[in-house]
Amino acid sequence: MSGTTRIPAAEITGPKGWLVKRFAKKTLGTVPTSIGVYWHHQRLLMDLAGLGGKLKKWSECDEQLKSFAHMAVASQVGCSWCLDFNYFEAHNRDLDMDKAREVPRWRESEAFTPLEREVLAYAEAMTETEPTVTDEMVASLREQLGDAALLELTAVVAFANFTTRPNVALGIESDGFAAACGLKPLAARPDRPHVVRS
Repeated sequence: MSGTTRIPAAEITGPKGWLVKRFAKKTLGTVPTSIGVYWHHQRLLMDLAGLGGKLKKWSECDEQLKSFAHMAVASQVGCSWCLDFNYFEAHNRDLDMDKAREVPRWRESEAFTPLEREVLAYAEAMTETEPTVTDEMVASLREQLGDAALLELTAVVAFANFTTRPNVALGIESDGFAAACGLKPLAARPDRPHVVRS
């Protein structure tokens, strides 16, 4: 569960705050700690939420592939909040939960198809500092997904990096969404078992 954040959560007040809390409770069952932290800069919070909403409308790339890619970034970066939230979201979207829970240990798991493994490897390669994406990775995914889907997948991985890294920097941890709806705990990533607790 969420510990102490590096910037204390602000009190979410005012008419806009009431709407934000109402929406969060309706869609998530609670108001995430992250909203309180980002409430110090409301325009930033609203813009991030707006961008995330726009990404959800993209449809060139398979939802499950995008979900797994986002979770792979969260696992690699160490963002327990994003990993937990995306596991919860996978459940809400009726994605393959047996596979979703295995994302943190995808290299050791036998649950994934060759294409899914390529997508997970691509997401991790994009997340490395410096990125380790190869011509061969892109060529293979272009052939299997097509240009539009690969561009969309790439943008989703970039967005995942854009959201996971600030959460880690600010000390925003899991709010326990997956546990609250009775999902099995995520599989432990061999080199970072503490990240997947929810």
